[in-house]
Amino acid sequence: MTTSVRSSDEAARQEAFFHPALFYGTENEYLDGLGAFVRGALDDGQPVLVAVPGVRLPLLQDALAGDRERVTWVDMTEAGRNPGRILSMLQEFADRQEAATPVSIVGEPIWVGRTPAEAWEATRHEALINLAFEGRRASILCPYDTALPEEVLAQAYRTHPVVGAPGDYRASSRYADPHEVCRDCDVPLPEPADAVVVPFGEQDLASTRDEADRWAAAAGLSTARRTDWLLAVSEGVSNSVRHGGGSGTLRMWRTGGGLVAEISDRGCLDDPLTGRRRPDPYAPTGGRGVWIMHQLCDLVEIRATARELVLRLHMRAD
Repeated sequence: MTTSVRSSDEAARQEAFFHPALFYGTENEYLDGLGAFVRGALDDGQPVLVAVPGVRLPLLQDALAGDRERVTWVDMTEAGRNPGRILSMLQEFADRQEAATPVSIVGEPIWVGRTPAEAWEATRHEALINLAFEGRRASILCPYDTALPEEVLAQAYRTHPVVGAPGDYRASSRYADPHEVCRDCDVPLPEPADAVVVPFGEQDLASTRDEADRWAAAAGLSTARRTDWLLAVSEGVSNSVRHGGGSGTLRMWRTGGGLVAEISDRGCLDDPLTGRRRPDPYAPTGGRGVWIMHQLCDLVEIRATARELVLRLHMRAD
């Protein structure tokens, strides 16, 4: 049984943190739900970010014609191609405002056409929003197309404390602890059919980088993309030496649309938010390497188990 927790958008924005999922089945439901949320935030004088798939941006901009200049617009299919980049983008938008200023954000991280691998990492992102923004004066509305797979919609109920529509949000009876959701996202990764395997240790870092560069060149990756590939792989193998027991294994293989590098070691991921926020270059803590990998790659799949830590880096050929 669900209970109503919000009687209006205004009441919702009084809370320190508000993270609803809005389910829509038609274009009108989409425009009505998002339009009411954005207009209410603008009426309250809040900065607003709208990050949705590019095909939907003109629809929303037309619906908010009188207010479109007051909104920051982002094409999520580009900025959020790798779901691991999204949280950093949302946090940076919030951080640009005065500390006490509440912000409102529309973020649509999963859309029809996302691959299952991308959807899993986007679900992890949705859970991590609850940790990253806890106690902060922010409202983050996440639209979900009801045409999405049932598993995706079921996970939305677990990653959002409330669900529904503006003016009629209800507590989600299936909401789960973000750490639990992240553990559940650590499903086994499919094994590649044919991979080049390169074990490495501290003395092998240079030769491992050279092997990754040669292999990517032979696979046809462009010079520009190969630079990104090499930097991402270098960060991964260096992290294994520093934080993963001094050694690891690099595997590389082709997919239909690009290349994949997988780095596994005996390390662990104590903080699930590692790499999700732009790191302070002067901070003594780590996270810079994982953040760089997220920025360079089209998808980063993370699997943290009691036995090993696996980072699977996807790079499109285009």
